[in-house]
Amino acid sequence: MIPTPPPSNYGGIADWLDVKWSDLQNDRLGRYEQWLRDEAVVAGGIGPREGPRLFDRHLADSLAFLTLIDGSATSLIDVGSGVGLPGIPIAIARPDIDVTVLDRSERRVRLAARAVRILGLENVSITNVDVSQTQGMYDVVAFRASLPIEDAERAFRRLACPDGIGIFAWSRRDEPKSPPEPPTDTIFSLTPEGVGVLQSPAWLLRMQRSP
Repeated sequence: MIPTPPPSNYGGIADWLDVKWSDLQNDRLGRYEQWLRDEAVVAGGIGPREGPRLFDRHLADSLAFLTLIDGSATSLIDVGSGVGLPGIPIAIARPDIDVTVLDRSERRVRLAARAVRILGLENVSITNVDVSQTQGMYDVVAFRASLPIEDAERAFRRLACPDGIGIFAWSRRDEPKSPPEPPTDTIFSLTPEGVGVLQSPAWLLRMQRSP
């Protein structure tokens, strides 16, 4: 028997982030969650057991990235995005940011592109290439379950603007292991986001260049 997922509480996430979703944003978040359940899980773009926990472990988890994104940011690349996580929820929440969804899997990129078309998102571009072949400069470089931390740190230094940041989804455990020491030209800071809001804290590792 498939467990019934708890109701998705986007209003609670908005209160936590101190924002107010428009009707369109609420609609898009709900439609994207439903699309993940109806199409992405079935197509293998997301794990078969993830359906009952899509909201907490994937949608709310992705929206937690917003806590580290400055209001002045205008560009973000989501490295190893799969079917659009966290890039698509961020694009819905921050229509002022141009989001690049990047993945080397053609199948997952096709799925993400379909979601973008269904949702009518005009601030998302889809790229099917390995991160090693990617060029550009971004205010935010995001990683969610895509690369080992050492590879992510190198990609961050190559793709981020001089004052840009990297955000790495480190753990959803209550007490995660400590991150490694960063290179001398990079600063790591680890913070638990969503304590008391998410079912477990979203530990996000922030990367920035040393002064």
